[in-house]
Amino acid sequence: MKCQKCGVNNANTHIKTIVNGEFKEYDLCGECAKQMGYTNVFGDIENEFSNFLGSFFGNVLPARTQATRCDFCGSSYSDISKSGHVGCANCYNIFGEQLLPSIRRIHGNTAHCGKNSDKPEKQNPKPQEETKEQKIARLKSELDTAIKEQNFEYAAELRDKIKEMEG
Repeated sequence: MKCQKCGVNNANTHIKTIVNGEFKEYDLCGECAKQMGYTNVFGDIENEFSNFLGSFFGNVLPARTQATRCDFCGSSYSDISKSGHVGCANCYNIFGEQLLPSIRRIHGNTAHCGKNSDKPEKQNPKPQEETKEQKIARLKSELDTAIKEQNFEYAAELRDKIKEMEG
């Protein structure tokens, strides 16, 4: 089968696309597929395999394995900083010094104070019951937030609650 784009070379790549619900199939040669932005999934395996083999015969390790990694989950500090998620509890012990400035900046403190304290009466007084007007105002604020976040299902529920309370 010949390439559908150039019509010269033999087609060795089959492409299926769905754009705006329209299904299309193409049979392309390697050059035309590359020009259209379709690359070989296995293109870099040779380089990765040679790097893998090279690591057994010398002190030439890929850069990603030279970073300190957590013994338990395998995360590196680079992984944590890119994702924003700490891999496991052990990561706090291994990367603690590096994480401390970020934790202080985000949370304002590095010691967990807890939800409950020794003196719940003074520290965590019982909340006063909301008045109807306060509850409506709070629901309207939540409605605005839901709309900004494009959470329209929740916004509709809030709208209905507000109408019910006002009417």
